[in-house]
Amino acid sequence: MVRPRLVFATSSGFLLWALLNGQPTYAGDASSVPLSRPASSPPALVFGFLGGFVHHDDRRHPAVKFVERLREDYPKDVEAAVFENRRYRDAYKIIRQRLDTDHDGTLSDAEKQPARILLFGNSWGGSAVVSLARRLNRDGIPVVLTIQVDSVAKPGNDDSVIPPNVRAAVNYYQTHGWVRGRRKIIAADPSRTKILGNYRLSYEKNPVTCKGFPWYDNILTKTHVETECDPKVWSEIEALVRRELPDTTSRPAEAGAPASTTEGEGAAHRN
Repeated sequence: MVRPRLVFATSSGFLLWALLNGQPTYAGDASSVPLSRPASSPPALVFGFLGGFVHHDDRRHPAVKFVERLREDYPKDVEAAVFENRRYRDAYKIIRQRLDTDHDGTLSDAEKQPARILLFGNSWGGSAVVSLARRLNRDGIPVVLTIQVDSVAKPGNDDSVIPPNVRAAVNYYQTHGWVRGRRKIIAADPSRTKILGNYRLSYEKNPVTCKGFPWYDNILTKTHVETECDPKVWSEIEALVRRELPDTTSRPAEAGAPASTTEGEGAAHRN
């Protein structure tokens, strides 16, 4: 019998289960895949989830800064927030409250279907993204996009299968160090969910510096936190999210260079 290995990990330094599943696949450059947006839609909800025990207002982390930019650029059309990964149930309650436009405590189909929800998260936050999407699926609430960055499933959770209420999903991961992200996500119903890509990342030749992070993150879980700080990954994430939001002239979508290039058996890899 194989015994799980308990390791010291993630972006604030803590113990977690290092889980590895699946094989890398290719779905092209995620930022180049258009996701259709209705001509008119209610305010979008963009919710992010942090890894480890990182606090929601810790500005050392790119997710926090990204949400701040969205709030600045879309003060009326978008509600953006970042949560600790353990608080995905709080995010769920907020989503239901925002969609309940007649405030009767229940959600009609007319209130659910216009929902524009985009979810992203790294490490345990990636697991929280899938858990939240799955809960919304039980309610019949659609999700436009889920993004997982070196996603690590919490014990008892499955972050590999994307529920059918999600229209598109993308996954970034790396394969070195003690903590390694989910290698492959799949759609529970491929006819309803498009997997934009499972991107394998490498920092052997071009390491990424995570400024201000605790010393143990940059030593014990270096490659894991590099995915969180990778500016090219965040450039793609930002482009994917912004193409689903109202047009604005205050800040163009920064698509930048792709975080990965085609290699080998279709795996996406960056050196």
